[in-house]
Amino acid sequence: MMRKIFLLICLFTVFSCKKKDNPNPPEQVRLLFPEKNSECTTGVDQDATTSRVSFSWQRADNTDSYELRVTNLNTNTVQTISTSATSSSLPLLKGQPYSWLVRSRNNQVNNTISSEVWSFYNAGSRTTFAPFPAEILTPDMSEKVFKDINNEVTLSWSASDLDNDIENIEVYFSEQNPPQNLEATLSATATSLKVSVLSSTTYYWSVVTRDLEGNATNSGVYVFSVL
Repeated sequence: MMRKIFLLICLFTVFSCKKKDNPNPPEQVRLLFPEKNSECTTGVDQDATTSRVSFSWQRADNTDSYELRVTNLNTNTVQTISTSATSSSLPLLKGQPYSWLVRSRNNQVNNTISSEVWSFYNAGSRTTFAPFPAEILTPDMSEKVFKDINNEVTLSWSASDLDNDIENIEVYFSEQNPPQNLEATLSATATSLKVSVLSSTTYYWSVVTRDLEGNATNSGVYVFSVL
């Protein structure tokens, strides 16, 4: 009898002390509209200068709500809105370039995860468009990298323009922030450049995209360290 009681106590202790499973973190959403590097033409006119643009994305697992974040690339003005749906809309200035992303949130965990960042132009009266800011591919922001056998690191990016009239690509690279040294002026189709580096050194770089209309956009400054 005592042995049975002892076994019951042990079983009760095991089940009562079993930890609950930790909640899963939210997953990354996939953006749908406005499409990447496009001219958004479906905004609803609000007045002569503003239209309301709809945004949509796919539902993400383990997610209770989403934060839509839209940035005017000319003014760096940011608009945000939270929703439990997979779409929302915001009033945006016509003829302006924007970037947007969506953050996934789970009420049971503190961490969030952001989607990719897409850029687009809100349709307006413009007949020509400045290039989109170049998208930096590698090295990623604050990445630690190894130099190759030639003591070089490859910088890579992606540039696009609705008018398809990019004239050239300027790459700025130095140990100072912001980088002041013009490392190279490249053709419109260039997507990478090898640069000489030293071990245990931090470097800053940016890409300026220029078009035939005289417009120019800057990728913003990226930083990486060489091990």
